[in-house]
Amino acid sequence: MEENRISRFAKLIKDSKNIVFFGGAGVSTESGLKDYRSEDGLYKTVKQYGVSPETILSRSFFEAHPDIFYDFYYNYFLNNTVEPNRAHFALAQLEKVGRLKAVVTQNIDGLHQRAGSKNVIELHGTVLKHFCPSCKTEATYEQIKALCGKVPLCEKCNRVIKPAVVLYEEPLNEQVITSAIRAISSADLLIIGGTSLAVYPAADFIRYFTGENIVLINREETQYDRRAALVFRDSIGEVLNETVKGLNSN
Repeated sequence: MEENRISRFAKLIKDSKNIVFFGGAGVSTESGLKDYRSEDGLYKTVKQYGVSPETILSRSFFEAHPDIFYDFYYNYFLNNTVEPNRAHFALAQLEKVGRLKAVVTQNIDGLHQRAGSKNVIELHGTVLKHFCPSCKTEATYEQIKALCGKVPLCEKCNRVIKPAVVLYEEPLNEQVITSAIRAISSADLLIIGGTSLAVYPAADFIRYFTGENIVLINREETQYDRRAALVFRDSIGEVLNETVKGLNSN
């Protein structure tokens, strides 16, 4: 990772007044979070459950097979001890000093908030909240995790509790969409990290950016590489951490 490119990144941050971060799974995998979309994860899922992760995480499958859904959900989203990494903490620091205005994330793990970020727009919801689709009674993350993959039932109406995540076959929340578009369209610097920009409709939000500069941090090529002022193929945690350290030292 070239030092002069980190310096250029730091200068872009200094020269910007409204920075927004748009992130994906690559931000959380550096914390050790399981990636069920990887070849290894996909193979294990199909072998164990007989269907793809996308099928299990669909609304129709949730309703038809809540036992299989919650076994998978527990194994991949609750049965871990992951902590925020350098990327999460660097972004929280940028927000704390008033440079970063919003984090728009495709992740559902809540790691941005645990690192200290306040304005987090979660496109696909969060595993930190659960509710009854019928009477809206809420259940805590700790209550669901303590069941170790068993199906949680509402204490009031006995319906299956649902995670507050957007499943396949479900639309994104309209208020969340509005907030994401408003944040991205008003940004003068957009930092994109840990995402191939291949998941729709979330990736469509990037087209609302009309600012001057994009900085892309991703291991693989994306459709926006040519438009970016800077492209990093390095660890997102390392890039953001070194850049924030550079800001603090000047």
